[in-house]
Amino acid sequence: MTAQPSREGAVARAEAAFDSGRFTADLRDLVTFQTESQNPAQAPELRRYLADAMAPRLAALGFSARIFENPDPQGGPLMVAERIEDPGLPTILTYGHGDVIRAQTDCWRAGLHPFRLVEEGERLYGRGTADNKGQHLINLTALGAVLAERGRLGFNVRILIEMAEETGSPGLHAFCAAERERLKADVLIASDGPRLAPDTPTIFMGSRGGVTFDLAVDLRDGAHHSGNWGGLLSDPAMILAHALASITDRRGQIRIPEWRPTSLTPEIRAALTGLPVAEGDGPAIDPDWGEESLTPAERVFGWNSFAILAMSSGVPEAPVNAISASARATCQLRFVVGTDPDDILPALRRHLDREGFAQVEIRPLEGGAFKATRLDPSHPWARFVAASLGHTAGRAPHVLPNLAGSLPNDCFSEILGLPTVWVPHSYRGCSQHAPDEHALKALCRDALGLMAGLFWDIGESGGP
Repeated sequence: MTAQPSREGAVARAEAAFDSGRFTADLRDLVTFQTESQNPAQAPELRRYLADAMAPRLAALGFSARIFENPDPQGGPLMVAERIEDPGLPTILTYGHGDVIRAQTDCWRAGLHPFRLVEEGERLYGRGTADNKGQHLINLTALGAVLAERGRLGFNVRILIEMAEETGSPGLHAFCAAERERLKADVLIASDGPRLAPDTPTIFMGSRGGVTFDLAVDLRDGAHHSGNWGGLLSDPAMILAHALASITDRRGQIRIPEWRPTSLTPEIRAALTGLPVAEGDGPAIDPDWGEESLTPAERVFGWNSFAILAMSSGVPEAPVNAISASARATCQLRFVVGTDPDDILPALRRHLDREGFAQVEIRPLEGGAFKATRLDPSHPWARFVAASLGHTAGRAPHVLPNLAGSLPNDCFSEILGLPTVWVPHSYRGCSQHAPDEHALKALCRDALGLMAGLFWDIGESGGP
C-alpha cells in the first residue's frame, strides 16, 4: 500500500538529500564556478553560472527560465524563472545571488581553495557555501522534495537570481521596476545572511541600510619636512582625526541628532528582548561600546552605528619625516528605518561645519548605499513562516525585525510592494567575505527540512 503524501514525508526527503550526499555534490558543482563579480576578468563566469548551473536544475523542477541583460553595464546578468501551477494560487517570489566576493586565494589556509569544496569535519569549505550559493541551493532542493512527495507544490514560484550583489546590486532596482509584472507575487521568501545561533532557526523581515563615504582633507601639493615645517603647516591627519572624533563620543555613541533613529518603539524593543546576541561564534562583544541605554540586541538591530572602515595619510607602509598633504578615511553608517536616508550626508555636512571642520570634504562612494527596510514582526506572513519553522524545529525561531547588515531588500519591499521574510541558512562564524568561508553540515541539513516543511505548509493552506 502506497503511503499518502505528507508533510513528514517532504521533510524526510529533504533531509535525505543531505544524508545521501546529493546536496553536497550539488554544492560542490556550484562552488567550482569562479563567479567573482568584483573581478572583471571573471565576467563570463557570471553568465555561465546561470546558463550551466542554474538553468538545468530549474528545468528539472519544472521551471521555465530566462537570462536578462542587466540595465546597468556595471552589473552582471540576471535570471528569472517561474513555475506557474495555477494563476489562482498564491505566488512566492524567492531570490538568490550566484556571485561571490573576491576569492582571496592566497589567504586560505593550507588544504583549502575557494573554488574547490572541501569537506572537513562538520564544515563544508568553499567560496559561496554560505554566501549565497549554498543558501539558494537549499531552497531549490527543498522545493524539489515537496514536488517529489506531493507531485505538485500547491503554489506558484518565481525565482530571481542576480550576479552582482557583491558589488552593490547595480541595475537590480531598475530591473525590478521594469519587470514588475514578470516578478509579481504575494510575498518574498528568500535566504541570505546568518542565523543568530547555529542551532535555532532565524527569520528577519528587512535589513539595516548602509551608506559608505570618504571624508578627506586635502591641504596642499606634496609633503613637507616635519622639522623645517612642523608647527607652521596644518596637519591633515590631525584635522581629520578630530573631525572623526566629533561624530561619536569615546564609546561610539552617535552625536549627530539626525543620525539617531526614531523607530525603536516599544513593540520593536519587545521583539528584540532576550535574543542571544552576545553568545555563540565570533568575537566577544564589548559591553561598554555603543549606545549606553540600549541592550546589545537593540544596538545592532534597532539602532544606527558609525564605523571607520579604513584611513590613511602619508605612506603608512614606509613613513618619512614629513607633514603629509592630505588624509582620507572611508566611513560607513548602518541605519535602521526611521532615519532619513536623503539627509544622512547633508546632516553630516551641517555637523562638520558646526564643529569647525569646513575643510573636511564628504565624498559619496558609488554603489555605497542601501536603504533600510523593516516588516512588522506581527505581519501575517511573518507569523506564518515563524509558526511553520517552529513546527518543524520543535522550538520557536529567533524573530528579528531586520538584519543588522544590508541587503537590496527595498527592491522587493518598495518597488515590488511585497512583504518580505528572510530565512537565513548560515551562521555568524561562517567567514563570509573572508578566507576559509564555510557552511555547517548540521545547519544545512536542518535548513533543508525547515524549508521543505514551510513550502509544504504554503501549498497546503495557501499561506496566512
